[in-house]
Amino acid sequence: MTSPPTASDHARWTFAAFRHGAIDILPFVPGLAGFAMAYGTVAARKGMTLFETLLMSGTIFAGVVQMVVLDSWPETLTAGAIVGIVALTALVNARYIMIGATLRPLLGGQQPGRVYPALFFLVEPPWLMSLRYYSNGGRDPAYLLGGGMTLYVVWVTTAIPGFLAGAAVGNPKAFGIDLIVPAFFVAMTVSLWRGPRRSWGLVVGALVAALTEYLFGGLWYLIVGAVAGCIAGVFNDD
Repeated sequence: MTSPPTASDHARWTFAAFRHGAIDILPFVPGLAGFAMAYGTVAARKGMTLFETLLMSGTIFAGVVQMVVLDSWPETLTAGAIVGIVALTALVNARYIMIGATLRPLLGGQQPGRVYPALFFLVEPPWLMSLRYYSNGGRDPAYLLGGGMTLYVVWVTTAIPGFLAGAAVGNPKAFGIDLIVPAFFVAMTVSLWRGPRRSWGLVVGALVAALTEYLFGGLWYLIVGAVAGCIAGVFNDD
């Protein structure tokens, strides 16, 4: 009896699969473009230059982390603040450990020199599309790369008009620009709500974060709140 074929038996890293992934990801582009423009606006209001704004997007490519870090960026960058920012980045991006593990059927057995650069472009939309692609019989890893690189280009470039708009505004509060980050996370929380019992981690995390901010200030409320929410989720047996 022969063993079933693996992803490496069929993978070719073809341009056809790359193009397929790029086309399939297009419905996500408008939402990502709006998010990138919001990021550019916040970056401008924090005093970053356009080069620094694009450099951050080009080297990190993690929208949620970039927004959270910018929103919590201190006026004085101390050693403690740097440690907090690094810890926050690692904590928020830790989800990619599990996300990447689910792609092993598609990427398992591939050459590391191809897989690891492709994983730089891994974010949620191409990940979800790649899972569907694989379940429908697709086996070419270039599909993931096509979707990820398309969103990467959109993310970096569409931050430019947001930056220019933010830099042109004198008082962001007069236009409600200071509410961009809170509004985004409220919208994201609404989409994650699954009822009071299944969303217990969200509730606990929010309450602990608010209490930490009230007692200590700084950006540690994000880390403490995230850890508390994770622990609450682990003990939720639903």
